[in-house]
Amino acid sequence: MNTQKEQIDILLATYNGEKYLKELLDSILNQTYKNIRLIISDDCSKDNTREILKEYSKKDSRIVLYAQEHNLGYVKNFEFLLKKVESNLYMLSDQDDVWLPEKVEKSVQKLKAEDADLVFGDLEVVDKDLKTIYPSFNDFMLLSRKIEKYIKSYKLNYLYNCITGCTVLAKSKFIPKILPIPTNSKYFIHDHWIGIIMSTYGKVAYMPEKYIKYRQHGDNQVGTDKISHKFTKLTQVRELFINVKLGVFGTYVENNDRFPKEIQELNQKAFDYFNMIKDKKNFNFKNWKIFHELYKTETKMYYIENFIIMNMPLIGKGLFKIRLIALKIAGKR
Repeated sequence: MNTQKEQIDILLATYNGEKYLKELLDSILNQTYKNIRLIISDDCSKDNTREILKEYSKKDSRIVLYAQEHNLGYVKNFEFLLKKVESNLYMLSDQDDVWLPEKVEKSVQKLKAEDADLVFGDLEVVDKDLKTIYPSFNDFMLLSRKIEKYIKSYKLNYLYNCITGCTVLAKSKFIPKILPIPTNSKYFIHDHWIGIIMSTYGKVAYMPEKYIKYRQHGDNQVGTDKISHKFTKLTQVRELFINVKLGVFGTYVENNDRFPKEIQELNQKAFDYFNMIKDKKNFNFKNWKIFHELYKTETKMYYIENFIIMNMPLIGKGLFKIRLIALKIAGKR
């Protein structure tokens, strides 16, 4: 079977991306898999992004270019692109990365081999000059174990996002389930939503290989920065963790009719739990069963750390101070 016959739609949302855009476009257009359609939507860029896009669209007929008249925002711009998909398969792209030449070809092969509805992969994290920072994004973010263990379950993407959008190849027949993409919380992004929908209703496969250089340059909207590592007080960490979870489960609850009934009840219980503990300053002894149901998929250390942070913050404050002192002595803070 010649998989090159099947057209792949690649979706690229741009906004003020002139600095690295040419490298990305070259890497996509020079893929070993040639039968692609690169659909681009520019969201009112104020730099030279549109000029670059016009230049490339004149040179390559595979580019379909849209220029928004009013700023949609990152998520709604991707939603606009999803509505333009005509092929059976589509991929997502950020504007500042570099794709290895075989990224599309290998993704298609994996999807076909696994008879999957979505395939995603690991990434090599690089700096602005494409020098390696972390060989594996998923190892650095401690996602690899979770991915391997729960690849066939909605639990893969339920508690937090394990699927990086720019690595995704997916079947377009699920787009009606994905749209509209919720915008309830700044802590809940489009690839998290795509991931939870696909891991709930479809079959997901994973490629541990890295076919993309994931560029971190200080202006990324989403990346490897671990905000909580900058905090000096446990109360700051706890507030962030709870707000993130309220954003995630609040989004689930507001879209509860889009989940199977067996998940709807857990969505509500999880939201109620985090809403309840936000006012517990020292100890919480209620609804530990909900915490266990949510975190039992994690490592023992992650489970224990989060249990203390969420339910025993008074004890956690002392442990956090000791940990911070140790990190300072070790020169890591």
